[in-house]
Amino acid sequence: MMDPHRRAAHADYVDGNVLAGALERLFGGEPTEMIAVCGACGSAAPIAEAWVEIDGAVAIVRCRSCTKTLATVMTGEDPPRMTFSALAELRAT
Repeated sequence: MMDPHRRAAHADYVDGNVLAGALERLFGGEPTEMIAVCGACGSAAPIAEAWVEIDGAVAIVRCRSCTKTLATVMTGEDPPRMTFSALAELRAT
């Protein structure tokens, strides 16, 4: 497996605008159908199947298999903000 931090010999540096198409494909569908992979236990499941602890300002997204925190969504902020914890991967279906 290739080290994700190693720069390929033929790589060019460009700004983040190059990601527009990939991000649109990643986030353009139904977000709760996206697959979340837990970095703690390796479980992979749609976000819709995660356990969520929620109050008026914060939603804590937990892995259903091991209960580790995958991410935290600050729902009381405008715009909402998300931080990542044990979320190893997020992919479109």
